[in-house]
Amino acid sequence: MQAVFQDPYASLNPRMRVGSIIMEPLITNEPLPSVEVRKRLLRLLELVGLPERAADLFPHEFSGGQRQRIAIARALSLSPKVVVLDEPVSALDVSIRAQILNLLRDLQAQLGVSYLFIAHDLAAVAHMSHTIAVMYLGKIVEVGDGETLAKAPKHPYTQALFSAALPSHPDERRDEIILTGEVPSPMNPPSGCRFHPRCPHALPRCSTEEPKLLPESGRLVACHLYPQ
Repeated sequence: MQAVFQDPYASLNPRMRVGSIIMEPLITNEPLPSVEVRKRLLRLLELVGLPERAADLFPHEFSGGQRQRIAIARALSLSPKVVVLDEPVSALDVSIRAQILNLLRDLQAQLGVSYLFIAHDLAAVAHMSHTIAVMYLGKIVEVGDGETLAKAPKHPYTQALFSAALPSHPDERRDEIILTGEVPSPMNPPSGCRFHPRCPHALPRCSTEEPKLLPESGRLVACHLYPQ
């Protein structure tokens, strides 16, 4: 079973109390005695760091970070094996983002749950991911071990993404790669390599021949810059 966790501002019903919001998936899918439902609710609140009294309040009575915790509890209510995290911290302040990301990692260690983490925040992706896959116009261009890929990206698009990400330390200096041109329409992608119109290293064959996703330096890369 899998669960989807998205922006809580859109997913939390403002007319429902938090306890009902969290337990709605469980009550709908697994009819249980009210005593058992309450027991599970309190356990979920404890897991995400919210007090017992939170169950009787409404979403507007919580901060953004707390609402994020409510959404996580709801996603975990059916004890899923996989949780899809779609931009889970994009609407939060930086300090709150760190709290939520650390909570998600702690929950993963406690519950053994797997995450499919979808985000544009490369710092968050590198912090959370055991394996990273980078996509451009619907095609995977690079996939590999999270730490290795974040520290030494190979595909030109991956390099540009990580060069623009916030550094892990204020004193860290890096050369930002500026991509020219506009992102093509995914409905009518370029021929050959989809990234070639914006790639600073494009070769003549890139405009006609689509590169295959092949092994390169301990990961898979779809790029004609590397032997295929």
